[in-house]
Amino acid sequence: MKRLLLCSAAALFLASCATDNQHLVEISVPEQRMAVYRDGIRIREYPISTSKFGLGDEKGSNQTPLGAFRIAKKIGKDAPAGAVFKSRKPTGEVLPPDAPGRDPIVTRILWLKGQESHNANAYKRYIYIHGTPEERTIGTPASYGCVRMKSLDIIDLFEIVGNGARVQIANAPLAPAPVR
Repeated sequence: MKRLLLCSAAALFLASCATDNQHLVEISVPEQRMAVYRDGIRIREYPISTSKFGLGDEKGSNQTPLGAFRIAKKIGKDAPAGAVFKSRKPTGEVLPPDAPGRDPIVTRILWLKGQESHNANAYKRYIYIHGTPEERTIGTPASYGCVRMKSLDIIDLFEIVGNGARVQIANAPLAPAPVR
């Protein structure tokens, strides 16, 4: 019995440490687009919105940082589309797309951790990939540093990628999709 408990505890620990090395999320700032790859094959593409304040990782800048990241935390599993989050906790409020008057974080949160010295502040700056009720602004720079997505798109992405998945934010076009 003791051996079974130790094996179960070890398996649970290893599962919690699992890193998604299968997926890459590539974000193009000039195109305001995102591509998702599984084992090097493009499987999805979405319109997104990055910062209206430009690019950088300085504290208080409201800019979108560039470079290599990993998904550090996934927040919001099973929340309804449009669920409002404050301090990464659901408030109980649900907003429809393009709800007037406010611009909260909604639906899902993928919290990014920078992997390079020039984006090391991203995690402490609460840089996320998240849903927005301001879906009419998707495709244009409109955020306060995060990468915004439509609610149905962030739900789809959330189900595909795991903790530790690689994210690359570049001031360059997406790589061309291969012709099949």
